[in-house]
Amino acid sequence: MSRKPPVAREKPPAKIARKPKMDRRVRRTRDALGDALVALMHEKPFTDITVQHLLDRAGVGRSTFYTHFQDKDDLFLSDVEDFLEGMAFLLSRQREVSNRVAPVREMFAHVAEWHEVSRVLVASGKIRDFVELGQGYFARGIEQRLAELPKARTIEPAQRTVMAQMFAGAMLSLMTWWMNHGRPASPKEMDELYHQMVWAGVGYPDI
Repeated sequence: MSRKPPVAREKPPAKIARKPKMDRRVRRTRDALGDALVALMHEKPFTDITVQHLLDRAGVGRSTFYTHFQDKDDLFLSDVEDFLEGMAFLLSRQREVSNRVAPVREMFAHVAEWHEVSRVLVASGKIRDFVELGQGYFARGIEQRLAELPKARTIEPAQRTVMAQMFAGAMLSLMTWWMNHGRPASPKEMDELYHQMVWAGVGYPDI
């Protein structure tokens, strides 16, 4: 992939659609349930947590819970998706002017702070769900960034889609290695290493 592909003629990337603003009461309820789930996952295996445990911990009624979620798995996945969606498109939404394609520094910093939560995810068997969802969200976020960056726009759209999948997988694999090896470098250093590899693969090693 060292040769630069021909310039592809295409329309400018579409703006990212923002989710409708959530009612404050609904947001508080969802946050309370999410916090309750995380707290309970520190205390017992995920399989042992019941909806009633969540209701008691969050102070939420059963009918309110089922207005928003089907079950505890739905709550878990909803929280994970909210986080991943916000993180994956962070650079585009902030209109960052750098050549970064993914918020590696920010993501790694969050994971480091959530070390205990990460341990619980592994123990509960939910880490696979997190990684699988992360692959999809970060692939879309990276593809969006590649479409926005002037140098990357020379890459054909179909190639960007494939590259985004690879770069998302590489990011998550690197993050797993980093955590399993005691975080041997800072999030900033890992961000720089990741993007050196990304741009070398695209054919712009000097970026």
